[in-house]
Amino acid sequence: MTSEKIKKSIDDNFCYRPDFKYTHDNPYHDKLEVFNSFVLRDEDAETHVGKWSGLFHNDRPIEVEIGTGYGEFMLEYCQKNPNINFVGLDHRFKRSFSLAKKLDKLESKNFRYLRARGERLEFMFDENEVQSIFYFFPDPWPKTRHHKKRLFQKPFLNACYKILKPGGSLFVKTDHDGYYEWMLDHVKDEERFDITLASKDLRKEYPEHFLSQFTTKFEKIFLSQGTLIKSLILKKK
Repeated sequence: MTSEKIKKSIDDNFCYRPDFKYTHDNPYHDKLEVFNSFVLRDEDAETHVGKWSGLFHNDRPIEVEIGTGYGEFMLEYCQKNPNINFVGLDHRFKRSFSLAKKLDKLESKNFRYLRARGERLEFMFDENEVQSIFYFFPDPWPKTRHHKKRLFQKPFLNACYKILKPGGSLFVKTDHDGYYEWMLDHVKDEERFDITLASKDLRKEYPEHFLSQFTTKFEKIFLSQGTLIKSLILKKK
């Protein structure tokens, strides 16, 4: 491998490196400080590894959503499940600020919100610290040259296995056929997880499953267009 290719490979996986540092110049980073009672920005989340129960002041199960987007799932799920500790995260600034304003109005405060990247999971949570991980409608990066940007691959699965409790699960939903097939290909030889659900049409095959009961903004658009919702659940052995 040439030195240029080595450097490019390192850069592509930089977010997974222990020495990764967030760099940005966005006004919404400072605006989020007004919600510092429940919002953690950048490396702040990585100072609580193994200490999330202490941050919540209880021993309730910790559940994590990667890519909260506009927050429909997080907002509804937190209010319907007051006996869990929910950690939502997204790396987009304006969207994070918009969601933080909505979260601030909720009566139940059983959540924390992270302006952070999904690639940093293993640096934000300790081994066996998380009960559930939710990963809904991620950017599919459809072009072949962009597939390396997809979160769902070996480093991500390694992180999920590390932070999930035995018996804990990763819940995935996507509208994209190609990304769904990519996911299946990445787990076909996985011995660390049991596949407890794999569906190309979640609503038709599992209409009573809780994954069919929560509908995000993007999901409503996909359903209105007749797009089938694909879903995958991996359970840590």
